[in-house]
Amino acid sequence: MPAAYEAVIGLEVHAQLRTKTKIFCGCPTRFGAPPNTQTCPVCLGMPGSLPVLNRTAVEYAAKAAIATGCTVNNRSIFARKNYFYPDLPKGYQISQYEQPLAVEGRIAIEPESGPPRVIGLTRIHMEEDAGKLVHEGMADSATKSYVDFNRSGTPLIEIVSKPDIRTSEEAYLYLTRLRSILLYVGVCDGNMEEGSLRCDANVSIRKPGEKLGTRAEIKNLNSFRNVQRAIEYEIGRQAELLDGGGRVAQETRLWNAAMGRTEPMRSKEEAMDYRYFPEPDLPPLVLDEAWLEELRKSIPELPVDKKIRYVAELGLAPADAHFLSGEPALAGFFEKVASRSGNPRAAAAWVGSELMGRLNAAKSDIQRSPVLPQAIGDLVKLIDAGTISGKIAKTVFDEMFETGGAPEAIVRAKGLVQISDEGAIAAVIDSVIAESPTQVEQYRAGKAAALGWFVGQVMKASGGKANPGLVNKLLKEKLG
Repeated sequence: MPAAYEAVIGLEVHAQLRTKTKIFCGCPTRFGAPPNTQTCPVCLGMPGSLPVLNRTAVEYAAKAAIATGCTVNNRSIFARKNYFYPDLPKGYQISQYEQPLAVEGRIAIEPESGPPRVIGLTRIHMEEDAGKLVHEGMADSATKSYVDFNRSGTPLIEIVSKPDIRTSEEAYLYLTRLRSILLYVGVCDGNMEEGSLRCDANVSIRKPGEKLGTRAEIKNLNSFRNVQRAIEYEIGRQAELLDGGGRVAQETRLWNAAMGRTEPMRSKEEAMDYRYFPEPDLPPLVLDEAWLEELRKSIPELPVDKKIRYVAELGLAPADAHFLSGEPALAGFFEKVASRSGNPRAAAAWVGSELMGRLNAAKSDIQRSPVLPQAIGDLVKLIDAGTISGKIAKTVFDEMFETGGAPEAIVRAKGLVQISDEGAIAAVIDSVIAESPTQVEQYRAGKAAALGWFVGQVMKASGGKANPGLVNKLLKEKLG
């Protein structure tokens, strides 16, 4: 960021709720269906059709609000947000404005470049999604756009942050933490590629101590990495404008990922442009406090609390605890390995590094792991019992990942049991020493690094099966 300026960033996140049907009708929300096959008169805005609110959508929205520390309002109002666009069949979107579902939440983040921070949430409100314009893939895409209304009426929550974010790193951390919370409470699948999680960024800059600058809204951000890149570019663009004597226009801009820049889309709308008024076809949404209390009790251990527990009770390094607590599926997998093995630190290393490294290389994820957590737990126990060495364990793990086989069976079938018999190892050492008089003299003359050479020779002679601890111990004894 240019040294003379401070960025002021606010994020608007649209999260699709994991309901089976739409927010105001019974049409399914299944992704990937043929265009315009999941529609009805209600979500197509046909005259005379009336919306009926989906109770599960309300439950999921309230759980998201509770998990992010919001105050859930017992009474909220749906409103019509009026604007014309081809993917909006009614000419308005049913949303919430003056009386939203929830207000005043918070998300805690831990930037590497500074102290921990808390990003405030202004509000969480419910709304329906619009349809989708299709610009590519048709024979006449050069001259026409097509509309798929399958998404029309899909239930969303919009999570609006306060302008508390100051850097692109903080924006990235905020989004990853928010996604993690939504996954933990089971209300959104967090899939940005399928549009389940979408983000718009409002960016302005100012000199420290000055009033807020003019903001630009950036749309078309389809990954957390693109959010970072777009914010960094926009900060630089605005700084260059101001330094050159120009001014920043209040506008909506699109992120062009291929070109690595933001581009003008349209002038920025204000609330008055949408002519909000209460939705006449829906009564006020009134939530019973006893029902809300039941929802509060159903909230699971959230990622921040899980990370703290992993460090305090399991002895994990903070970085490992942060990574492993990031997604519920990964955390659940790790906890099974830790329980099975009785060695949480080793479990963290094998899951966080060895397994995830292979899954990432295969463009897969923890839910499609070919290795079961029980098998990794058993592998750790084989290492701890001295049955195999850590080096041999990696060879065994490669076989487990390829075949899904059990570690004990692989060790037996390949004859990989570690040699821990002192007599057998001593015989190998004696042979290596007898054949290496020059290295023996170097070691005894004070060249300590020669010990590593001897260890390597003994391990090579034993086919990698000798117990490394015993090898080191016996070599030192025999070399004097």
